[in-house]
Amino acid sequence: MQTVRDQVSSANPFRPEHITPNPTRKPIPAHDEKQGLTYRDAGVDIDAGEALVEAIKPLARSTARTGTAAGLGGFGALFDLRAAGFADPILVATTDGVGTKLKVAIEAGRHDTVGIDLVAMCVNDLVVQGAEPLLFLDYFATGKLDVAAGKAIVSGIAEGCRQAGCALVGGETAEMPGMYADGDYDLAGFAVGAAERGQLLPLVDVAPGDIVLGLASSGVHSNGFSLVRRIVERGGLSYNDPAPFAPARPLGEALLEPTRIYVASTLAAIRAGTVKALAHITGGGLIENLPRVLPEGVVAEIDGAAWAPPPVFRWLAFEGKVAATEMARTFNCGIGMALVVAPDQADAAARILTEKGETVLRIGRVRARSGDEPQCQVLNQDGWI
Repeated sequence: MQTVRDQVSSANPFRPEHITPNPTRKPIPAHDEKQGLTYRDAGVDIDAGEALVEAIKPLARSTARTGTAAGLGGFGALFDLRAAGFADPILVATTDGVGTKLKVAIEAGRHDTVGIDLVAMCVNDLVVQGAEPLLFLDYFATGKLDVAAGKAIVSGIAEGCRQAGCALVGGETAEMPGMYADGDYDLAGFAVGAAERGQLLPLVDVAPGDIVLGLASSGVHSNGFSLVRRIVERGGLSYNDPAPFAPARPLGEALLEPTRIYVASTLAAIRAGTVKALAHITGGGLIENLPRVLPEGVVAEIDGAAWAPPPVFRWLAFEGKVAATEMARTFNCGIGMALVVAPDQADAAARILTEKGETVLRIGRVRARSGDEPQCQVLNQDGWI
């Protein structure tokens, strides 16, 4: 009696005796073991991938927190919300990338900070909804895997997770020759957090008279880099040249200053009951991001004279001849996170945030909206350029 495998083999239409000769086709040469292809011949090095996994396991372990229940190497990661202290949690999930800031890292040959950016872009979006970041996964795609660069990237991701208090529970490394130019790579991040039911932000009582606080940014963060790169190119600069706005540092290093992670400070202010709403100031600046957390009937009126944009923004505006309104719609201009607080809570919120290491500025107020006027207006920008 034949086995199924034998039956399939004997009737295999692709065996030579079942192929009708085609007189116009050249004969197929006899199989030569020396010509056999491997995955490495196609540009994918499994051994390098395994080496990277082994190199980053200690980095992932360094981010372990209460609730994590699995290490790297499995097909999925587990998280115990009850062990993490939640009674009736709502999950909050975000995903983001680093954008063309990666091109600066690649051209400058500096890969150890963009992982922090990746985590920051995700966890800062979680915390504005009142959620505590719990776990993080990354996706790292490249044309040809460089283990040293990969380890540097993941070391940054691990550092970002430690700052945010979340666990790096897994990820994916994809080596895809033909999809990326030599040396290029891309990153995506995925974060999950939780908040107790009924404690999510923004609150519904944002109202005229509320105060807007701003938390200082660490630099350009991870938005607007297509414009940044164009300005650098127009100025004929190399990323190894001294930064015009920080001559003691190479331009690439200065521009790669990682995105500030605001999790610990803002969670403390939230848990103290001092925060009504939070806005992570990313692409679109204050003008586009603050309205996302405001009710229809109010406007956030921002006083641009309340702070001086850091030197990098003044240089970008001058070198690129970028108008003040365009700066406000493209960059954070020195404010990486904005908070809406009640007037009688403003001092308490500022004290908590300052104790957690933030530079806190009172940058505006909430007022009633008239008609369909824009929900965020930045005034007094004359000193920005």
